[in-house]
Amino acid sequence: MPHPHIPALAIHGGAGTIPNAALDGKTRAAHHAGLRAALTAGFKILAAGGPALDAVTAAVMALEDDPLFNAARGAVFNEAGRLEMDAAIMDGGTRQAGAVAGICGPKNPILAARAVMEHSSAVLLAGAGAEAFARSQNLLFMPFDYFETPRRRDALALELNRRATGAPDTRTDADRHGTVGAVARDAAGNLAAATSTGGMTGKLPGRIGDTPIFGAGTYADNATCAVSCTGTGEVFIRFTAASEIAARLRHAGQSLAQAAQAVIAELLPHGGDGGLIALGREGPPVMPFNSTGMYRGHVTSDGILHTAIHREDFTTQVP
Repeated sequence: MPHPHIPALAIHGGAGTIPNAALDGKTRAAHHAGLRAALTAGFKILAAGGPALDAVTAAVMALEDDPLFNAARGAVFNEAGRLEMDAAIMDGGTRQAGAVAGICGPKNPILAARAVMEHSSAVLLAGAGAEAFARSQNLLFMPFDYFETPRRRDALALELNRRATGAPDTRTDADRHGTVGAVARDAAGNLAAATSTGGMTGKLPGRIGDTPIFGAGTYADNATCAVSCTGTGEVFIRFTAASEIAARLRHAGQSLAQAAQAVIAELLPHGGDGGLIALGREGPPVMPFNSTGMYRGHVTSDGILHTAIHREDFTTQVP
């Protein structure tokens, strides 16, 4: 019989966090609750013997539905005041992958990405074509005001005013970007990764970051690891951050922790602030970041939920 694997799930809600000193108790608790809800949704599937692909889908959907995070409901606005969302999913067992970019309408962009993977011959669809394909798959669409939140509108107004007045850029990484993602390993040893984002506040219309670029922001391969990234997407693309970690496992014999931490450290001098979550064929996940914090969490076979926002501040919840 094949050796059973220990199921595991890790998630992130973006590396752009509110600074510790500015995070009030109510907001902190709400973020932890959102992370726990996503972990619970995904791990319920793994605990029942379900596939990693379904677990990362469920976890990311929960984060997309939470307006606290920059994906789907609560996505940030581009400089034209529109919403353009990206999402991607990859199956480590088959290397099948699907992604969408620059869309607005599907309630859960990760389901649009999965539909591309499972029901089209494409890997990445963008814009109107991606939205039309999602409609053909009978995915649930929501009106524009479902996705719009006052906090994101205010963030765009502040950024456009800053540009108009020539004021220096004093934004925190919480203002710049944010992403959600999940990586999972199921009892059969299959790995999967999923990522979803609204991009960066005030981005150029048509700008696409690392999230839907496989090997940059999203990657899964049963032989090495599953990775979901969050941060300055352009730098993660140029350095193929996600697949670089897998390459170091495959060719340099590094551990997952060594490879992930080294890649995140090497991105920073090039303007690549952010972080990632990664899960290997065995062992716990790793979640390095070089920013002020990263909304993150993980759960393993004991079912205990671990969530954190800044450095060394994990909270646990026993099921």
